[in-house]
Amino acid sequence: MVLIANPIYDSVFKYMMEDDRVAKIMLSALLQKEIIHLEMRPHEYTGVTQRKISMMRIDFAATIKNEDGTQQLILIELQKTWLVTETLRFRQYLGSQYIDKKNVPDKDVNPKGYGLPIVSIYILGHKLGDLQEPVVYVRRKYLDYNSNPIENGVPDPFIESLTHDSIIIQIPYLKGKVRNRLERLLQVFDQTYRLKDNEHIMEIDERGLEIEEQLVVDRLIKAAVEPDVRRDMDVEDEILSEIESRDTTIMMKNKELELKNKELESKSQELESKSQELESKSQELESKSQELESKSQELESKSQELESKSQELESKSQELISKNKMLGNMISLLRKQGLSDEDIAKELNIGINKLSEYV
Repeated sequence: MVLIANPIYDSVFKYMMEDDRVAKIMLSALLQKEIIHLEMRPHEYTGVTQRKISMMRIDFAATIKNEDGTQQLILIELQKTWLVTETLRFRQYLGSQYIDKKNVPDKDVNPKGYGLPIVSIYILGHKLGDLQEPVVYVRRKYLDYNSNPIENGVPDPFIESLTHDSIIIQIPYLKGKVRNRLERLLQVFDQTYRLKDNEHIMEIDERGLEIEEQLVVDRLIKAAVEPDVRRDMDVEDEILSEIESRDTTIMMKNKELELKNKELESKSQELESKSQELESKSQELESKSQELESKSQELESKSQELESKSQELESKSQELISKNKMLGNMISLLRKQGLSDEDIAKELNIGINKLSEYV
């Protein structure tokens, strides 16, 4: 058993891939093609320099040997992250490679100005959705309308410069997988080999390792005792601690906001219920008001009717008084003329006993 540095750390991974032989071994196994020449390009290392999610990016210009024996120059874009991150970060970096003029060979060897074919490799310290294979290959195919493979004229440099293949490695699914050469090499990423009291170090059984696998392990043994690498791993731990603290704070705030939102929603529903209740009462009051108004109009109409009848009765009463007065005057006049009450009653067609009522 030997102790090696944990390549999940950016500093260790960088140290490992800076060795030309190790980089060729790892990338050849991933591409499943022989790499004749490999050149590391300037890379971006965001893990230590920025207080953001750790993401290691390294680009390689590689001359590979195809199955038919021809050689081809390609660009390998290698990105590694140990935390779940949004795909936009990967897309932005990939986009920068497409527009980088350095990825277009000189016109003396590339008169039509085609860009270098790109192969993107993503080493993820987390799981994807439902994909459970430790290594996933995403390869393009040239197809016609009926999905039949096109063989003549393939590969086309125009298409190759605008589209690319991808390789995704899910480190959590490497556990116990040694089915092929690539998986044996990738066992150095299997986090089940970490020491319990020191996550910087892993314990690997080097018995039975092939020459290429031994070269990778030897490089990681050197990394484990390299002072600069050990210091950078400590810095990465500090950054991860800050990220976890930040994420915990954000998570707590999100929960707090969620509770407040639920509380506000409950109050909103309560207010809506009260508003509906008030609206119902308002409609009830309005209905009663209309009912009262209708009754008031009915009473007013009856009052006007009674007043009209009262005026009619008063008119008749005055008419009756006027007639009685006129009869009284006539009775008095006839009495002065010497007529008896019997004659007067007979003349006026009034009962004799009624004469006293008019005089």
